[in-house]
Amino acid sequence: MQLDATDRQLIDLYQRDLPVCDRPFLDVSRQLGITEEEVIGRLQSLQDHQVVSRVGPVFEHSRAGASLLAAVAAPEQQLDLVAARINRAPGVNHNYAREHTYNLWFVMTAPDETVLEERLGELEQQLRLPMLRLPMVEGYHIDLGFEIDWEALP
Repeated sequence: MQLDATDRQLIDLYQRDLPVCDRPFLDVSRQLGITEEEVIGRLQSLQDHQVVSRVGPVFEHSRAGASLLAAVAAPEQQLDLVAARINRAPGVNHNYAREHTYNLWFVMTAPDETVLEERLGELEQQLRLPMLRLPMVEGYHIDLGFEIDWEALP
């Protein structure tokens, strides 16, 4: 996919500081001098062509409630079934397989610690598998935005 000047500006300007409002893409469109629909279409095309993997905010999870990294040791032959059940649980926002005894890892969020523990307990009971709970001890901010040298790219 060939990126034009508007695509490049969209990527450069909004790796950080996406407007937090009812219609963020309308705000973006005004700054770029294009329509809101064109912003949305360009972002979709960038995702479809795997230029960007995700468009959306990143929240400081500790300000939004409670969350926890958890893992289960699923039998290999049931991995897909267990993963599908985990994905249906309220508050699950990541779920990925790993080569480890605990082979399914996921992040669950909830409004508070009490609800989080209730959800984890219910899921553990449904799965009938022991669950490893890994609360965050210390948080680190990793800035995933980066400068792109467009001239150096083919």
